[in-house]
Amino acid sequence: MKVLAVVEQRDGALRKVSHEILAAARVLADTSGGAVDAIVFGAGAVSGMEQLGGFGADRVLHATHADFALYAPDGASATIASIGAGYGAIVFAATAMGRDLAPRVAARLGVACATDITGLAVEGDVVTVTRPIYAGKVLQHGRLTGATAVVSVRPNTFHPAASGKAGSVTALAVPAFTARVTSKGVKKPDAAVLDVTEATVVVSGGRGLKEPVNFKLLEDLAAAFGNAAVGASRAVVDAGWRDHGEQVGQTGKTVSPQLYIAVGISGAIQHLAGMRTARTIVAINRDKDAPIFKVADYGIVGDLFEVVPRLTEEVRKIRSS
Repeated sequence: MKVLAVVEQRDGALRKVSHEILAAARVLADTSGGAVDAIVFGAGAVSGMEQLGGFGADRVLHATHADFALYAPDGASATIASIGAGYGAIVFAATAMGRDLAPRVAARLGVACATDITGLAVEGDVVTVTRPIYAGKVLQHGRLTGATAVVSVRPNTFHPAASGKAGSVTALAVPAFTARVTSKGVKKPDAAVLDVTEATVVVSGGRGLKEPVNFKLLEDLAAAFGNAAVGASRAVVDAGWRDHGEQVGQTGKTVSPQLYIAVGISGAIQHLAGMRTARTIVAINRDKDAPIFKVADYGIVGDLFEVVPRLTEEVRKIRSS
């Protein structure tokens, strides 16, 4: 099976999730004895594009257009659809871009689309998928019949691995398209912070922190890890304590980091839906009956104002040794 991986770039550089998309695409290609093409959209050269071969791309297709400096859904969907029929599967990331673009491409091709996938396989010539539903309470297994399967995979689910292949870069013609939706710019946070969907460690806080100033405890812990992002429950975001971009949950962002630390979060179903697929979950809460402990791998029943500073101190010691 020939597979197309739609990678993502921001400000002329590939995003971390691009390597994960290639890992997912390789699962399908390697199972069926096929090859992987990676498509890169940009207004010009994209940093990191030449390294995609080393992460599993047999060929890199570079689509260049002035509109591709920012996300251009009409141009991107038209370009992918122009070559999509030649692939058994097209793989996106379940990011803001992928969730918008994958259905557009599927609609243009008239094929099935499955989103937020956590498992992929090939049975015969049919792509099978696994994804969590009902706020993560149930795993749904499906079969995408038809000539081309369109899927978006949950970030941090498929882990990139170097393949040693060189890969080749080929210019791809962009068909004529009408831009019905135009991106004018990207609003970024005032500080350069790591996005919760890209971090390998996420430290999230809830109402148990009592007031917004106490999120400094979590920021210190995240800084001690060095590769961590700070997340938040819906309750504190609704209260105006933290930015919506940090919200983890069904109405926020879905994360699957290597380590998720929930601090002062009771564990409402809405929040669990956004983080229960993390590799390791640590919960810190003074209520021993808090629902978060039911999904946690490790639980600490105690006062977070005592536990978190001690944990931060120990992490700093380990990292400095």
